[in-house]
Amino acid sequence: MPDQESRAGRATIRDVAREAGVSVTTVSHALNGKGTASEATRQRVLAVAERLAYRAHPMARGLRRGRTGVLALDMRPLDAIGSYLPVGVDYFVRFAGAAAVTALDHGLGLMLVPDMTRADLPQAAHGVDGYVVGDPLRDDAVLTRLLDAAVPVVTVGRDPGRPEFADWVGPDDTVETERMLDLLASRGARDVALLAGTDDNAWNVDSERAYRAWARRRSMPARVLHVPEAAGEDGGRDAARRLLTGKRRRPDAIYCQTGRHAAGVLAEARRLEVEVPGDLLLAAGSDAQQTRLARPAITALDLAPEETARAAVELLIARLNGDATPGPVIVPAQLHVRDSTAR
Repeated sequence: MPDQESRAGRATIRDVAREAGVSVTTVSHALNGKGTASEATRQRVLAVAERLAYRAHPMARGLRRGRTGVLALDMRPLDAIGSYLPVGVDYFVRFAGAAAVTALDHGLGLMLVPDMTRADLPQAAHGVDGYVVGDPLRDDAVLTRLLDAAVPVVTVGRDPGRPEFADWVGPDDTVETERMLDLLASRGARDVALLAGTDDNAWNVDSERAYRAWARRRSMPARVLHVPEAAGEDGGRDAARRLLTGKRRRPDAIYCQTGRHAAGVLAEARRLEVEVPGDLLLAAGSDAQQTRLARPAITALDLAPEETARAAVELLIARLNGDATPGPVIVPAQLHVRDSTAR
């Protein structure tokens, strides 16, 4: 199926590869005068590229000029939220800091960039050596553009729409979700609700799938509320009202994907005089200032941003150096058990 740029009339490197019956890498090498392809193959690729009026993406042209010594980082959840410093969420600052230091350790620089599909993207972002893309959405447009331009890219978390893409790092969200749910069950929870985000990324998709399978194995009703990540604590308060009031039996535990949602649930539970942890166990799938500073402090998964950032940058550098060691690279989360689950 042609991609969006093809439908708009612009041929991509994938179109050339498909027409010529070769890989994207072979097309890139043939156009750049590199690689080991035969002269016949190179001429066939050049002929197809001319017939399709293919023009290399600006990033691909930048790569042909040689290494720039700069990597780029685009955190897709921040693009979706619309803020690059969400209150209380220090994951991204910790990640970016560790990524920058790791790049420096290898003699490279790191550039933070916004959504690269934006028309006002700085031109400098087109000439970097490679990209780290955080938590891509399903069939992510940024990842599509980078792959079409044959730009080296590593993602944090997989793209749910690209099962064949294995150059990603991060926790196994299925394993980590089950670990947290098992903890809640060990503390007496028999009716656990999940407060999930709405971004269509692997973190949300795999965590919800794991929760539903876990609930099914325990003959437990699956209760899932989807709350936009950008709604923050207000979204958690609203979800708590829906779960803790009304005629339906209220859950005895709530597992929130984000720390901000969990803080909102705790505040609303307090207003409704629902005791945490006495009446309700509460946990979060990502640690934040809100979970650490809450009273009671909220049990949470620390998604190990420093370790993940180091692994992502090192995998990207390995790819730039021609290392084809298979991915993905799994980085376990750290479970911080706190008073919100202390029964």
